[in-house]
Amino acid sequence: QVQLVESGGGLVQAGGSLRLSCAASGRTFSHYVMGWFRQTPGKEREFVAAISGLGGRTSYGDFVKGRFTISRDNAKNTVYLQMNSLKPEDTAVYYCAAVSGAYIPIVQYDYDHWGQGTQVTVSS
Repeated sequence: QVQLVESGGGLVQAGGSLRLSCAASGRTFSHYVMGWFRQTPGKEREFVAAISGLGGRTSYGDFVKGRFTISRDNAKNTVYLQMNSLKPEDTAVYYCAAVSGAYIPIVQYDYDHWGQGTQVTVSS
């Protein structure tokens, strides 16, 4: 069982930056694809980014447009989401997710493990 704990959310002005972190339990972190999703009230979770187990492959949601970067440190069992040029529409609860294997899913239902989420609020 993988347990995920997000941190790094908060309030930031438009144009600012935040770095989210997700710490994972377990000794096989590199076996998991790690993803970030976000959700606003009344909407389904939206794919933000994902990274393969060894970090060699990444995938991003269309809206990211070069503003966000996902990375991981397998020695620290942690995945990061660096978010730059934030916009008010990026306001959401951001969730970390994990699934074992090599395929990088972009649909929430394909992920097996989830964190509790961290709130990101971007003011205009």
